[in-house]
Amino acid sequence: MTVTDDMVWNSLPVPAILLSCTDGIEDLNPAAETFLNSSLRTLKGEQVWDKIMVAAPLENGFERVRENHSPLFINDVDVGTGERPPVHCNVQVAPLNDRSGRLLMLISPREIAGRLGRAHSVQATARSAIGMAEMLAHEIKNPLAGIAGAAQLISMNLPKEDLELTDLIVAETRRVVKLLDQVEQFGNVRPPVLKPVNIHDVLDRARKSAEVGFAAHVKIVDDYDPSLPPTPGDGDQLLQAFLNLLKNAAQAAERMGPDHKPEIKIRTFYDLSLRLRSPNGKGRAVPLQVEISDNGPGLPEEIAEDAFEPFVSGRENGTGLGLALVSKIISEHQGWIQVDSVPGKTVFRISLGVARDVPEAQTEQE
Repeated sequence: MTVTDDMVWNSLPVPAILLSCTDGIEDLNPAAETFLNSSLRTLKGEQVWDKIMVAAPLENGFERVRENHSPLFINDVDVGTGERPPVHCNVQVAPLNDRSGRLLMLISPREIAGRLGRAHSVQATARSAIGMAEMLAHEIKNPLAGIAGAAQLISMNLPKEDLELTDLIVAETRRVVKLLDQVEQFGNVRPPVLKPVNIHDVLDRARKSAEVGFAAHVKIVDDYDPSLPPTPGDGDQLLQAFLNLLKNAAQAAERMGPDHKPEIKIRTFYDLSLRLRSPNGKGRAVPLQVEISDNGPGLPEEIAEDAFEPFVSGRENGTGLGLALVSKIISEHQGWIQVDSVPGKTVFRISLGVARDVPEAQTEQE
């Protein structure tokens, strides 16, 4: 192989496929093996179009690349493997310089790349916004308590028809205090103490808590894959993340009116199609999938892209910190969270790693 040396080839963050002059698969990098959910040993020699489906007319595209010795770019196209739903990608096909007729095919999943970029933006924005708010929280909460107390004292000597304003003062100060409490909670989340965690045990705890509390009037169904291995996690923090998602789902499902039957579905499954790139450049598999979906109205279109940003909320009087906190917890577990929403269905999907070499109790670093 004359594309690059093995080190560069193996470290490419996107799926790369080396094709023969007859479009047979000659080589795959690790990212391509993950994307195709199969090994080079299994796929070597197979026709690429038997393994990859691209929603674009490419019958003569490869021949034009060979004849003109110039690359072909296909943007915003669905790419599937027959074993999983199509992924929105950019595809590049380029000839090798040796004039052998061999081609290099690069597949860049746009959705994952875009959301990974937004994830870094979320973390940076969160650190800035929450850091400033946390510094002010204590100073603001004390005078707010005084304002609320003064309003309550004033209300004792007011006629009934004038109580509306003092009630409004008390209600609004309490709302701001609640927001500041969540700001402090967001800022005070400690680094997770990782140990092997059974994800279904955590989900069951979250479900039981929801069913006797905020989701008492919502039907919750589960679809678990019992074969899932443990994940490296902090059970308490993962519980907090799942509770936030369940609460968000319950509130959404119940907004559809009295004739609507609110329902939440919790699903777990194993999927090798997603890998995250670590800071050291290596790919990291996150195959354990947890989906929490609801049959509510869906996310407002204007906030769908920024749902995990701090202070972004689709609910009136919402603080916009619940999903930001979930994103922070999952990120610190070296996982990934995404959301797909249409009217009538919103799905939050969390992807986590597998606990292989995690010690029984990993203590916090000092």
